[in-house]
Amino acid sequence: MTLERKVQLLGRYILLGFIACVFIFPIIFMIVSSLKPDLQLLSDSSSIRAFIPVGDISLDNYREAFDRAPVALFIFNSVFITATTLVLSIFFASVAAFAFVFIDWWGKTVVLSLIIATYILPFETVAVPLLLLVNNLPWLSVEGVTWGWLNSYQVQIIPWIIRALEIFLFVQYFRDLPRELVESGRVEGANWFQIYRRVVMPLSGPVIATVAILKFLEMYNNQFIWPIMVVQEEGLRPIMVGLLYFFQLNTAWGEIMAYLTIVTVPVLIFYLVLQRAFIASIASTGVKG
Repeated sequence: MTLERKVQLLGRYILLGFIACVFIFPIIFMIVSSLKPDLQLLSDSSSIRAFIPVGDISLDNYREAFDRAPVALFIFNSVFITATTLVLSIFFASVAAFAFVFIDWWGKTVVLSLIIATYILPFETVAVPLLLLVNNLPWLSVEGVTWGWLNSYQVQIIPWIIRALEIFLFVQYFRDLPRELVESGRVEGANWFQIYRRVVMPLSGPVIATVAILKFLEMYNNQFIWPIMVVQEEGLRPIMVGLLYFFQLNTAWGEIMAYLTIVTVPVLIFYLVLQRAFIASIASTGVKG
């Protein structure tokens, strides 16, 4: 290896290391701060000690966080809502993409274009109409008593089951699969659902992982504005809404950092489990950051 090549690699590693530090320092600061009392946390925040676990280190902030709010319940609600939405999203998005790619029907290109166009709409533009819609939808009626959608799990799940991005990712991946596999299945007498379940989906591990990660992040991180609008019962609130408990009366920054650390753990675990398949899908579909 030439000296010039070594210098180029060294410069590249230094640049990548700096970028990594930019992203990881806030996480280190959050975790270290969650172990310190408020006075020490604030005094250390203006020096390098903010990133070093020194001084009065303990897990008191975590214990006090669980005492201040039903953290375990909030975590369960978030994981349940996110996991249910994720599973349903993968199923319906993959079925829709299968129909767009492998089944010939009139107008499918126009329909797909309209679906993808909806991706540019921000949530704020549909929040109020969606709220009015779910407020007037009955869910269950027994002996004249009707239970509506508000203050329920379904109002936090059903509106977000499928979006344009998931369909688009599956469509892009399915287009690269050999059509001969589908055609051979039809020749052997398999119906469309059998081909979807036994031929196409077993080959779609990378894109499933990609959709799972993106959907998990979307649902887990965006459980704030919509739940505040449609859920008033504490027992149904997700973890992001629980952050409001730590800004009532006195603001305890150590407890907030502990709570944010708890919030971050499921995301890191989920990504680490699926990261290889996620990277493989990015490489195969050509989807860039």
